[in-house]
Amino acid sequence: MSSPTTADGALLLQALRHLTPTLPLLTEIGERFVAAGHEVALVGGPVRDAFLGRVSPDLDFTTSASPEQIEEVLEGWADTTWDVGRDFGTIGCRRGEHQLEITTYRADAYDPESRKPVVAFGDNLEEDLVRRDFTVNAMALRLPDLVFVDPHGGLEDLADRTLDTPHEPEVSFGDDPLRMMRAARFVAQLRLVPAPRVLSAMSGMRSRLSIVSAERVRDELVKLMLADHPRAGLEVLVETGLAEEMLPELPALQLEVDEHHRHKDVYEHTLTVLDQAIALEDPPEATGEDEVPGPDLVLRLAALLHDI
Repeated sequence: MSSPTTADGALLLQALRHLTPTLPLLTEIGERFVAAGHEVALVGGPVRDAFLGRVSPDLDFTTSASPEQIEEVLEGWADTTWDVGRDFGTIGCRRGEHQLEITTYRADAYDPESRKPVVAFGDNLEEDLVRRDFTVNAMALRLPDLVFVDPHGGLEDLADRTLDTPHEPEVSFGDDPLRMMRAARFVAQLRLVPAPRVLSAMSGMRSRLSIVSAERVRDELVKLMLADHPRAGLEVLVETGLAEEMLPELPALQLEVDEHHRHKDVYEHTLTVLDQAIALEDPPEATGEDEVPGPDLVLRLAALLHDI
């Protein structure tokens, strides 16, 4: 558990204020699990986003309870429950307008030829947090007492806008190579700057992306393209060589001169066109016949691929 500084304490209060609309629900679920003899904590994206003042669409929890015990605790409280992935320890539920995913503590081991974990359930929160992808996603709030847990300095990294891993990045990316693309996505979404060791590991391990399905790679690319700053994420993919593994046409533009000789660097020109296309998007709530509510994936891909 971290020992918060005065600045950290102020940030924590700010995060809790951002979570105010969900605090009654967090208290209720915390009290139910504790009463049943289990630990539970809000974890990952919702905690990170609260510090950033962002709205997280879902609420993710981790617990000492098994999937069967999770269902017992939720019975009579949740409006509905479903099996997200029992083998992976995850049960989903809905309570009013809130959607929750609750996962048993994990202590995963990976097959080096597959990105799918060999699931082993853990028995403590700290062990669960170290297996997460990045330090900014390895923060938690124990419930119902809202005790902040940050064993890997995620809050400090978030304040410094640094993207780093709890483990050595070679371990993290070796376990799940898709995390390298997630790193680029977080650069695009949150304007975080990868730590030098993260960039080095991404460059050295880029060929590991080959074990990830094309569908998962596509999904990460789509999320990156729909982020607020896709150019920054694309630049990380090109800089580390990952783009050569999943979108080789993009770095190849660095070697091209356009046929009309207007642009000395078609790669830089392409990124500029992408920025200009994004600037033309209308607000998300726009409904006019000639309006393009952003973010618009087709528009952005058209800009990115127009010279390919």
